[in-house]
Amino acid sequence: MELIQVDAMGLACPQPVVKTIKALEGLQGPARIETHVDNETAVQNLTRLAKGRGFPVHSEKLGEGHFAVRMDAAGASPAQAEQTVPACVPDRRGRTVVAVGTDAMGLGSEELGRQLMKGFLYALSQLEELPRTILFYNGGARLTTQGSLSLEDLRSMEAQGVEILTCGTCLNYYGLTEKLTVGGVTNMYSIVETLAGADRIIKP
Repeated sequence: MELIQVDAMGLACPQPVVKTIKALEGLQGPARIETHVDNETAVQNLTRLAKGRGFPVHSEKLGEGHFAVRMDAAGASPAQAEQTVPACVPDRRGRTVVAVGTDAMGLGSEELGRQLMKGFLYALSQLEELPRTILFYNGGARLTTQGSLSLEDLRSMEAQGVEILTCGTCLNYYGLTEKLTVGGVTNMYSIVETLAGADRIIKP
């Protein structure tokens, strides 16, 4: 699949979306459009653009102030080309905190529980209003480390501004400190502070 890169670093909304639409309109066949931007709101707007056109989309934080949004496009149809540019929307994140204390959701089969947790985190990444923070502690620490099946969904949410934090004590206990792959490390004081300041807490 052809890779087309769009440099929208330093551009304010709606320019990243406009440049990406122009790249889509110029396609002659299937291609991956990779747009580079410098803020989470641009990632959110580009994600809305891709989803609105039915394109698979993934985003990733490449560094401080550097994000990549990748959408697999089959080419722009005439109807799509006539669509107006999506309006710039404010930050999609609410004041919800998600607290994940295990890598398996529910009681019973561990294998089923891990599948359910993967599905939960994917569904979370698809919400119109994303959580402000996702906290991982105890067995949940495995979900942010090497080998986790949810890394792509977590990276996508991180790129859209969701704070991904994993308990440092838990990483150390399970020998995973050097295997943390997405987000940052936190401590119990910050976990309590984050939970206390939340408007709503979701615990799968």
